[in-house]
Amino acid sequence: MKNVVALFLTVTFSVSLLANISNSEKAILIKLYENTNGSQWIVKWDLSTPVSTWHGIKIENEKVVGINLSNNNLVGTLPSEITNLKNLKELDLFKNQISGTIPENIGKLKSLQELNLSFNKLTGAIPNSICEIPHLKDLKLFMNKLSGELPSQIGNLKELEVISLFNNQLSGELPLSIYELKNLKELSLSSNQFAGHISKDIEKLVALENLSLFDNKMSGQIPFNIVKLGNLEKVNLAYNSFSGYVPNVLAAKNGFNLNMRTESGVASKLEVVNTSKGVFAADE
Repeated sequence: MKNVVALFLTVTFSVSLLANISNSEKAILIKLYENTNGSQWIVKWDLSTPVSTWHGIKIENEKVVGINLSNNNLVGTLPSEITNLKNLKELDLFKNQISGTIPENIGKLKSLQELNLSFNKLTGAIPNSICEIPHLKDLKLFMNKLSGELPSQIGNLKELEVISLFNNQLSGELPLSIYELKNLKELSLSSNQFAGHISKDIEKLVALENLSLFDNKMSGQIPFNIVKLGNLEKVNLAYNSFSGYVPNVLAAKNGFNLNMRTESGVASKLEVVNTSKGVFAADE
């Protein structure tokens, strides 16, 4: 009897191990492997083994739900077919050498919650279709060579908690829809070429904890109503062309720096208002 039970368990384990994803999803992963020089990865895939054993691949109900190949020497471009992994929740390719552009149809990844393509060599614009990913929480594309403006409909991503795009070549004004992201905790856009003003609508970002716009080309008065953001802990707006006064409450935030530069490049310094009286009236 014991032998029968042991045999049953062995067969069951073998079947569960062999249970695998569809051929179409496997083909997409192989395409990713080939496009990014898989033979030179730090941790390689053995394509003769079940996909469930491949490094960085997470499978649930015989569907690929996670790809985490961070810091694994991926060199090449992302295949557009990767957007056909309909159940993908996490795509983390942080710190590799991926070049080319972000797939234009990335919005097809309707289940995606975490997108981290940071610290690569990506160029081109952030696709507008990214605004069609309803459950996206983390958008991390920092330290690439991305250019162009932020998609105007970024405010459609109601569940976004992190936007981290620092150290790129992004430009233009911040889209007004960005101020509709009531779950946003981190907005990190430093070292780009953003211009324009900070809208008074920033007071709508009630969950915001970290605001970093350091080293851009933004100008105008920093809205005084920013002090209404009760969760805001860290602020860095230095080395823009902001002018006027800032309330002492804001100046006391972690990371705040009064140093600015005028549009002609001359160094300047913001002045601090040392009283809270009339602070909000200054914005009216």
